[in-house]
Amino acid sequence: MATDTAPTPTEDAVRAALATVNDPEIHKPITDLGMVKSVEIAADGTVAVAVYLTVSGCPMRETITARVQEAVSKVAGVAGVTVELDVMSDEQRRELATSLRGGQAEREVPFAKPGSLTRVYAVASGKGGVGKSSVTVNLAAAMAADGLKVGVVDADIYGHSVPRMLGADGTPTQVENMIMPPSANGVKVISIGMFTPGNTPVVWRGPMLHRALQQFLADVYWGDLDVLLLDLPPGTGDIAISVAQLVPNAEILVVTTPQMAAAEVAERAGSIAVQTHQKIVGVVENMSGLPCPHCDEMVDVFGTGGGQTVADGLTRATGATVPVLGAIPIDVRLREGGDEGKPVVLTDPDSPAGSALRAIAGKLGGRQRGLAGMSLGITPRNKF
Repeated sequence: MATDTAPTPTEDAVRAALATVNDPEIHKPITDLGMVKSVEIAADGTVAVAVYLTVSGCPMRETITARVQEAVSKVAGVAGVTVELDVMSDEQRRELATSLRGGQAEREVPFAKPGSLTRVYAVASGKGGVGKSSVTVNLAAAMAADGLKVGVVDADIYGHSVPRMLGADGTPTQVENMIMPPSANGVKVISIGMFTPGNTPVVWRGPMLHRALQQFLADVYWGDLDVLLLDLPPGTGDIAISVAQLVPNAEILVVTTPQMAAAEVAERAGSIAVQTHQKIVGVVENMSGLPCPHCDEMVDVFGTGGGQTVADGLTRATGATVPVLGAIPIDVRLREGGDEGKPVVLTDPDSPAGSALRAIAGKLGGRQRGLAGMSLGITPRNKF
C-alpha cells in the first residue's frame, strides 16, 4: 500500500513495467503492439490500465489481465491495479498485421525469402503407419526444450494428428487476415483439425490442399523461428509438390521402418527431391527393434537395415551423401505419449526412444543456416 512517504508511481515507470508483458499469442511486448490504450495514476497510488485486445472474445484475456496486474503491481508506490479491456478497431488490427509482417501488407511466405534463417524440415514417408507424426512431434518438443523457437505445420490435411500428439488443445485467434497459432510444450502449431468440428473428415482436392498449406505458411504469424517442421502426408502427392513450390529451401527428412517393403516406398518418396531440387537432410529409422524385457538383445520385429537401404538409395539418386540420422527403438511410452499429448522426449527423455529422438533433434537443431541453400540474387552473365 502507498504511504505518505512512499513515492507516487510515474507513468514512465508503469509503461516500462508494461513493456515486460508479452502478448501470450504474438509473444511480443504489448507496448510494441499498440495494445496499451491508457495509463491513469491516482493520488493514492492506484493505477488503472486500459488494454486493447486484438479481437473480441480473445481467449487470452484473463492471461493478459493477470500479466498486466502482476507487472504493474511491482512498480514502487503502486497501491493497486485495475485493468480495463477494450477491443482494437479494424484500422488498428490492419496496422498491427502490417507491422507484424515487417511493413508488408501483402501475404507472403516468410520462410521462402532469400534471407530467412529458419531451418525448414519437411518430414516425409513413403507410406502411412511408420510413425512420421510421432517423430515430428518429438523432434519439435526436444528442440524447444533445448531453447530453440520451433513451429510445426500439420500438413497431413487428411490424417491430421499433431495437435493431439503435442497436447495442443488451444484454438487459433484471427487478427484481420492473420492467424495466431496456439502453443504447446513451447512449440507453435497449426493444423486443419483446429478449424473443423469434432472428427469431421476433410474432403478436398489438389487446389484446396495447396491453398490450405499456403495459408498455414503465409497467414499464420510464426514470428522469428529457428526451426519449422512440416508433417507431410505419406507419399508423393499434392502437398509434397506444394511444399517444393511454396518453400523451395525446405529440406526433406525421410522416416521409414526397417522393413524392406517400407524402405522401398520411402526411397520413392525421398526421390521426389531429385525433381524438386530439394536437399534430403537424412533418414530416420523408426521401430528399429524391440528391446527384450528379459535380456539385452533387440528383437527385430520389422526386420533390419531399412534405414540404411533408403539412405544408400537416395545417395545414389541425388549424388549427395544422405546419412541415417538415427534409429528409434519400439517403445510403448512413445505411443502412450502420443495418445496423451505428452511427448516422450519430455516425459521420459532417458528412455531408449527418448534418447534416440533427442539425439536426432540435436543434430538437426544444432545445424547452422549460414549461406547454404540461400539465394544470393546472382544470375549468370552471357559472355557473348
